[in-house]
Amino acid sequence: MIIAIASGKGGTGKTTLAVNLAVALNAPVQLLDCDVEEPNVDLFLKASITGREEVFAEVPEIDPARCSFCGQCQDICQFNALAVLPETRTVLTFPELCHSCGGCFAVCREEAVLPGKRLLGILERGQRGEVRLIQGKLRVGEAMAPPLIRRVRQGASPDGLVIVDAPPGTSCPVITSLRGADYLCLVTEPTPFGLNDLELAVGAARKLGLPMGIVVNRADVGDDRIRHYAERESIPLLLEIPFEREAAEAYARGDLLVEVLSRWKERMLGLNDSIRNHLQGC
Repeated sequence: MIIAIASGKGGTGKTTLAVNLAVALNAPVQLLDCDVEEPNVDLFLKASITGREEVFAEVPEIDPARCSFCGQCQDICQFNALAVLPETRTVLTFPELCHSCGGCFAVCREEAVLPGKRLLGILERGQRGEVRLIQGKLRVGEAMAPPLIRRVRQGASPDGLVIVDAPPGTSCPVITSLRGADYLCLVTEPTPFGLNDLELAVGAARKLGLPMGIVVNRADVGDDRIRHYAERESIPLLLEIPFEREAAEAYARGDLLVEVLSRWKERMLGLNDSIRNHLQGC
């Protein structure tokens, strides 16, 4: 089963929930940090990194000896990654704009488009106890997160439980992280901003056809608007977590809450049961 944990906005406690749920289960779990622009799962998990590899995107390089400068590669590219200049018999390529769709390779009759590569980032694998970590780290200055996220997702074994820590928001990196999940756990907070961004995340999840539930963090410092919204939309409220000074202090130290606060382990095990019960009823 693949459980994705996401949020419409940052700072709701999504990563805290993902890491502590994975550790609390005390069973083989694959934990995927798909927030490749700012991966922070390992700040808390502190896994032993066992493997590291560079990840590249395929980009076009032009062989001028074969090129007829017909312009078909330029015409098919929707991202302006190629510019054909017949008068100077030149083709300019802009690798940072390329989405690696392969269209330019397909339309070139002269086979003048050759495969090049652009570094996207790094894929790392690690282990802590029963939890196997896979995380991506996007290269500084790189704007294309989805290809690296796909590599993180591909690194997971199809057997056993997979927990995906998705990026915040509802943009392309989030959608890439959520595709293929069996269940979506949306983490929010009881504030006007929390509700607004939760509504956007629910809309995206429904477009993907994902069963989902809501976890409200810091549930006692806001109001009831999230609870009322969940009732209106018939979305189960899986867990409400109160604000606790002890938890905030442990978080600030980088501790795993399930290891220092027994009630957090009970909450995570209860959350796992709630997710499975909801899936069985879907």
